[in-house]
Amino acid sequence: MTASPDTALVLFSGGQDSTVCLAWALTRFSRVETVGFDYGQRHAVELAVRPILRERISGLRKEWADRLGDDHVVKLDALAAMSETALTRDMQIEIAENGLPTTFVPGRNLIFLSFAAALAYRRGAKHLVAGMGEADYSGYPDCRDETIKSMQAALNLGMERDFTIHTPLMRIDKAGTFALARDIGGEPLLDLVIEATHSCYLGDRVHRHDWGYGCGTCPACKLRADGFARFVQEK
Repeated sequence: MTASPDTALVLFSGGQDSTVCLAWALTRFSRVETVGFDYGQRHAVELAVRPILRERISGLRKEWADRLGDDHVVKLDALAAMSETALTRDMQIEIAENGLPTTFVPGRNLIFLSFAAALAYRRGAKHLVAGMGEADYSGYPDCRDETIKSMQAALNLGMERDFTIHTPLMRIDKAGTFALARDIGGEPLLDLVIEATHSCYLGDRVHRHDWGYGCGTCPACKLRADGFARFVQEK
């Protein structure tokens, strides 16, 4: 299928970052599809909130509803089977000897981008949109701008396609991500991001905070809470 310059595929987990990226893509491309990955993650609840988020975000603006296309879920069971991490095992979240948190799943984003590109090849999407960022994150090396640019070069060489990987949050911290949601979709989108997205590594959808649901203690919750506090101060 020939790649369309007006079609994007968003790597959409159901989290704060990928939801803002989906809204960002809906303002820029005439057709937007989404892909999620079921890799045996401990916080599999993020897969459950994806269809709710897609339905609610398409209800915010008519043009977004018109542009939002198919959703795809790819099973990557092998990733969990090979990984000994706190995202794929019931183990403590801590800093490992290599200095990275035990939530780091080696190769995860590289695998996600490879499968997303293969899907984009079949669906005729030229643009891949992903929520990686290096301004305010857990230190994952596969979130770095250098990594993403290298992946783009490798995918284009390996598939004979001219894919563009967009990472609109690469230089934006969590406070900036909340602000970007408000800038793109006003208070309705900001409220949706707070209420319906999921970030907590432990899958907690019981405890409600001013920044959303989560355990409040895992690294993802702390990043989100700190970012929201700074966002409120800067408003």
